[in-house]
Amino acid sequence: MAEDVAVAQKNADNQAVAEQSAQGAHSAEQPVINLTDMAAHKVKSLIEQEGRDDLRLRVAVQPGGCSGLMYQLYFDERSLEGDHIDSFAGVEVVVDRMSVPYLQGATIDFADSIERQGFTIDNPNAANTCSCGGSFY
Repeated sequence: MAEDVAVAQKNADNQAVAEQSAQGAHSAEQPVINLTDMAAHKVKSLIEQEGRDDLRLRVAVQPGGCSGLMYQLYFDERSLEGDHIDSFAGVEVVVDRMSVPYLQGATIDFADSIERQGFTIDNPNAANTCSCGGSFY
């Protein structure tokens, strides 16, 4: 009887691992993209300035730029089929299903210093970026 329970538990564990693999790398436990606290604070501030509580930060990858692909960051109230949504400090970040493979594991930060101001994206999937930093491949 104890062996039957152990086998049943092992089968259940194997099925859970298989289901997680089938979901891909963007499971509910692991966000597609990360937002630093500084970036989340800045996004939240910008949304508050808009005076709307239905906006989310949408991050997408589109063809273009010097290197072939470029990032788009904008506010959006829509939810589209296949969107992946993560929440960071009260800020929802939306990534469309076509952009997920390009953005998996990327981190968005916000810098506000004498040397640099604005959002930056550290993307482990980018093989190279152009000299202006606006696009990648």
